[in-house]
Amino acid sequence: MNTTARPVASVLAAAVLFGTAGTAQALGPDGTTPLGVGAARIALASLLLVAFAIFRRRPVDGPLCPVIAANRTLILTGGAGVAMYTPAFFAGVDRAGVAVGTVVAIGSGPFFAGALEWTGRGERPRAGWFAGTVMSIAGGVILVASGNDGATEVEPAGIGFALLAGFGYALYSVTTKLTMERGMDPTLALAAPFTVGAVVVVLLAVRESLDWLGTGDGALMALYLGVMTAGAYVLFGYGLHRLTSATTVTLVLAEPVTAALLAVVLLDETIALLGWLGIVVLLAGLLVVGRTAEVSFEPTDPTSPT
Repeated sequence: MNTTARPVASVLAAAVLFGTAGTAQALGPDGTTPLGVGAARIALASLLLVAFAIFRRRPVDGPLCPVIAANRTLILTGGAGVAMYTPAFFAGVDRAGVAVGTVVAIGSGPFFAGALEWTGRGERPRAGWFAGTVMSIAGGVILVASGNDGATEVEPAGIGFALLAGFGYALYSVTTKLTMERGMDPTLALAAPFTVGAVVVVLLAVRESLDWLGTGDGALMALYLGVMTAGAYVLFGYGLHRLTSATTVTLVLAEPVTAALLAVVLLDETIALLGWLGIVVLLAGLLVVGRTAEVSFEPTDPTSPT
């Protein structure tokens, strides 16, 4: 098997899981708010990631505190990226519309990641990545535009917030990659900044109504979103450990395809012919990115999975 096949497949699987979030929320109870659901989701996911990171540690790894202290700057920077993403994304879709806000946030992430890797690590993105990323984003734009009636007014501030969300996600990915390269366990490298960001998001959501959590449907939805997010990030981390941050973030563009297909199957929505064209273009772009991906960093731990 190609050395990049597993990490590419792992990130694509993570993107598929991420893509189920919107449908889960749509099938959930009334009375929820985007920030409230986001806070519940990220809080539970961070707890699960931390628990999994502790479970994975071996006695020879030593105590956690020195490892975290040695990487605290990168962890706090990545945490700032996580904290930035959630509120900025919700502000972006509120002011620019769900379609435009989502495309700008998700589509800008790979380019921010590529720029951060190039300037911060000297790793210049390859032509195959650039071509595939442009194709994937174009496909996403076509997919979203096919279902957008243009009734929502797009505010410039909304575009700005969406770009900020894309930058936050890229910042988290690149700094997490750096801590992995410095020898931190991949799960811990994911969990530490994610927890920092979760604390900030929960504080921002303190005034949101969480009455829905007391209902059976609400608790079940929150549980699913938390477990799904934690599992998706473990898969994401496996790929991020071995691929460049730019490639990994681009592959997550499979998320809107999953969301669109689930909406058709479970929510009785329809996709126009133009939308199907967008899906084909997006998947073709991901194929180019996946086939041109190269291993960026080989695990030095002989017990790490290969």
